[in-house]
Amino acid sequence: MDIFNILEMVGGLCLFLFGMSVMGQALEKSAGGKLRSLLSKMTSTKMTGFLTGLGITAIIQSSSATTVMVVGFVNSGLMTLKQAINVIMGANVGTTVTAWILSLSGISSDALWVRLLKPSSFTPILALIGTILYMFSKSARKKDTGLILLGFTTLMFGMETMSGAVSGLKAMPEFRNLFLLFTNPILGVLAGTVLTAIIQSSSASVGILQALASTGQVSYGAAIPIIMGQNIGTCVTALLSSVGANKNARRAAVVHLLFNIIGTVVWLSVFCFIRIVAAPVVLSQSASMFGIAVAHSIFNILCTALLLPLSSVLEKLALRIVPEDANGSNTDTLLDDRLLMTPPLALGRCHELVGVMAERAWKALSLSLSQLDHYDAQEARQIRENEDETDRYEDEIGTYLIKLSSKSLNQEDSEETTALLKYIGDFERIADHAVDILMSAEEMRDKRLHFSQQAMQEMAVLRQAIHEIMELAVDAFRYNDMGKAIYVEPLEQVIDTLKEEMRTRHIFRMKKETCSVEVGFVWSDLLTSLERVSDHCSNIAGCVIDIAQNNLNLHESLKRTQTNDAFYREAYQQYSQKYALPLSR
Repeated sequence: MDIFNILEMVGGLCLFLFGMSVMGQALEKSAGGKLRSLLSKMTSTKMTGFLTGLGITAIIQSSSATTVMVVGFVNSGLMTLKQAINVIMGANVGTTVTAWILSLSGISSDALWVRLLKPSSFTPILALIGTILYMFSKSARKKDTGLILLGFTTLMFGMETMSGAVSGLKAMPEFRNLFLLFTNPILGVLAGTVLTAIIQSSSASVGILQALASTGQVSYGAAIPIIMGQNIGTCVTALLSSVGANKNARRAAVVHLLFNIIGTVVWLSVFCFIRIVAAPVVLSQSASMFGIAVAHSIFNILCTALLLPLSSVLEKLALRIVPEDANGSNTDTLLDDRLLMTPPLALGRCHELVGVMAERAWKALSLSLSQLDHYDAQEARQIRENEDETDRYEDEIGTYLIKLSSKSLNQEDSEETTALLKYIGDFERIADHAVDILMSAEEMRDKRLHFSQQAMQEMAVLRQAIHEIMELAVDAFRYNDMGKAIYVEPLEQVIDTLKEEMRTRHIFRMKKETCSVEVGFVWSDLLTSLERVSDHCSNIAGCVIDIAQNNLNLHESLKRTQTNDAFYREAYQQYSQKYALPLSR
């Protein structure tokens, strides 16, 4: 093996790692909705969590990435430690998929159908299809599919290049002697651990082992301990990710390490016992790519079978290793930058938090309207606390969404990111107007002002309309319900009409001196605040309609809604009758 073979191997390794990264990112981007669906189905049951981890890892082709995501979920309060343990175990089994794909390179036969299964036979076709889709298609989904195919072909080409570069090692006694050293199980485990810790991918290190096995110089006796060590080495990524996270997130990383160390110790002991007592011939035979894939899968399945029933024990060990502070504090963050590794899941978390923000804004508004009837100091404090929280949510979610928008997003996720940035502004302003309404109520209390009975009756009508439009807007956002969103704009127009009519009526009352000028100022402020709340509800509903119609031009959507056939006019007429003001006296 000369310098050119070494350069060829390095080049093959680089292509292999690059192809794996491109394919994983494209798969993740393409399957964004499915990833969110998998996450939403996650429960505290062991099997569901296990299958979730397996499914996500099979999609993104990296147990390290899945485990880092899990650390981020736990750190942001999206997942409990108990759930995380089951997902981590599933990730360890899901990562074996890569080895099975790579084992196709080891197929050898003169049969036509077998030769067609070899990557060298079909990857050129996949590369051609991928290039056409990526370069000439205008559809973002087709471009992602093209990237998946190109990533896969690059990965397989890198694997073939590595295998070809190391083929000359089969004649070198030094190489044979090196792997004789790894027949010592402890050295084999250490070698696998160090290699995987360096490249931070068990899938990649298994691929390298499969390439070396193609020389015929790697026995099963040497390969199996190396595979066990690779599972320990992959924990480095999660441990590094947990630095600076909260205690539960660090416990999740510790559970990952404990799972792999305990599994390796137990099954390495069994392996050594069988080797000494039975001395099976298979351990001295040359390992094949297919055989390594089988050994990798069996080891991870056995580890899961051993420790899945003992997940509560792992949780207790993690709690002992990472104990609570003396005061028991363990603060969660709203959003975790680790989730940015998987944009679809980060986006799902943002959507969930905007829902919480919407609830706080609605609660603040509802409480503020009740202050017009009877002022309550405790409720006033809750209104201001909710408004402060919506400010914090807008700041943190907005900053996070800007970071997220710089990631590789598919068209659907990119549009939702834009829409969420609009939503948070509207919900924050609704909470601000709730405080404005509260301040009007406080001004009336401090100055001992009162509305006339006629004014209170009119205000009751407007409050009911505001309550309905807020409910429609929040439900439209929460459930992405266009059926409710289309009713918001006609109601908003009715509220605009109510505001102008109520303003005019109050002017007449002031002329008749049934209401004072000072009360008139408060009345005007209230009408302005409530009308602006309805405007923001209209914006929210408009965004829901935009997403449904794949158009983020809010003004265009509202314009089409207002001029849209008889539906808008009929809804407007119904709301006009429902919220008609009582006759003036």
